[in-house]
Amino acid sequence: MALEITDATFEEVVLKSEKPVVVDFWAVWCGPCKMLGPVIEELGVEYDGKAIVGKVDVDANQEFAAKFGIRNIPTVLIFQNGEVVGRQVGVAPKQTYADAIDALL
Repeated sequence: MALEITDATFEEVVLKSEKPVVVDFWAVWCGPCKMLGPVIEELGVEYDGKAIVGKVDVDANQEFAAKFGIRNIPTVLIFQNGEVVGRQVGVAPKQTYADAIDALL
């Protein structure tokens, strides 16, 4: 299950994580985000304990969306050691995200 990440928890959960972190920047009104949602949830279950998979609602949490230049949603960022090591804008097949995580494990 994907973790809800907010501006208040972003630094602790994402930037200070020792595990790879997948962050889906999304919004309730975004159609493609709704298509990607189940994929992110599945990744959260499959990589439980190995990586952190979370979601940031850009309407409610704008600080880090702005900091990382999120212009279009959905955008999925992959972090390792607090640094962005991957970016996927738009919806991609589940395997695209899985491959990105696997490369860091």
